[in-house]
Amino acid sequence: MADNSAPITLRTRKFITNRLLARRQFVVDVLHPSRANVSRADLQEKLAALYKTDKSRVVAFGLKTQFGGGRSTGFALIYDDEASQKKFEPKYRLVRSGLGAKVEKASRKLRKERKNRAKKLRGTKKVKASEPPKKGK
Repeated sequence: MADNSAPITLRTRKFITNRLLARRQFVVDVLHPSRANVSRADLQEKLAALYKTDKSRVVAFGLKTQFGGGRSTGFALIYDDEASQKKFEPKYRLVRSGLGAKVEKASRKLRKERKNRAKKLRGTKKVKASEPPKKGK
């Protein structure tokens, strides 16, 4: 069926060197006739080899496989350095690439409960209300 070692062809369109954001950006077309899909990590590796840069500086996203398979289109960015990548990339893409830490926040239900407890009180008591009530009292 699908052979993951089958060759893929990369084509780039709309190549722009964005000096202001210290990156190169382009649309990438991936031809993969005997494969179901190409992983983002695999694509980033091949683009890094093609443009002679570090694999961690390449960011690929928005990949859509055409109906019927065999061809995918997406967007890719190659940053000049890590500092500009951390400065301009959205946090969720930094987390995906391993350059940022995921922010763990309280569950939606817990946040709503805290908000509603705080609404019931006024003034300095609000600070105490944000903590859950004690079991002993």
